[in-house]
Amino acid sequence: MEDVTPFRSAEQRLADRAAKRAAVLRAAVRMFNEKGFFATSLDDVAASLGVSKRTIYHYLSSKDQVLLECLTIGLEQLLEAAAQARAEPGTGRDRLAKFLRRYAEINMNDFGRCVIRTGEEALSAESLPRYRAMKREIDGELRGLIAQAVEDGSIAPVDVKIAAFTVAGAINWPARWYKPDGAESPEKLAAEIVDLLLKGLDRPGEKHPV
Repeated sequence: MEDVTPFRSAEQRLADRAAKRAAVLRAAVRMFNEKGFFATSLDDVAASLGVSKRTIYHYLSSKDQVLLECLTIGLEQLLEAAAQARAEPGTGRDRLAKFLRRYAEINMNDFGRCVIRTGEEALSAESLPRYRAMKREIDGELRGLIAQAVEDGSIAPVDVKIAAFTVAGAINWPARWYKPDGAESPEKLAAEIVDLLLKGLDRPGEKHPV
């Protein structure tokens, strides 16, 4: 009969640590969204998990790091959505619609909402460059997808920069008003929002399924 060791393997310990770290970030991001970053303490986060603040410091070094990690998760979700959209077949409009729907959905989840609800003043000088670089990358992805749709004629010939600012502003706003316990799902709301936005970019007289 094979012996069963009572000791966890290195892989199990790493997985356990990752799960506990993720739990800290999930609890923190929900409090940041509900109370605001400045009104939330790590004591609050620890209490919600039934642990001590010292336990949190075992996984994350500071409140600033907790915030940066929460923001990074949301921003990485957006970058992944852009990469998936770029790989889609069809027209530039099809790829843009794919990205915008996912963008809106992300802005209604915990980490996406944190990205929109948190101002730069909450971040330390050390964290700002990474945050700003990721934001610029996402803006570049959005502009690129709009430009491709203009180039292939699947949307009207708009000013790409102004269109990106306008669309992003509309897509970001659900992070402020969306209620997780509401009647409509993020997916349904995202589809409705993107449908309205893309109608403003369509060529006169043309109809497209979103």
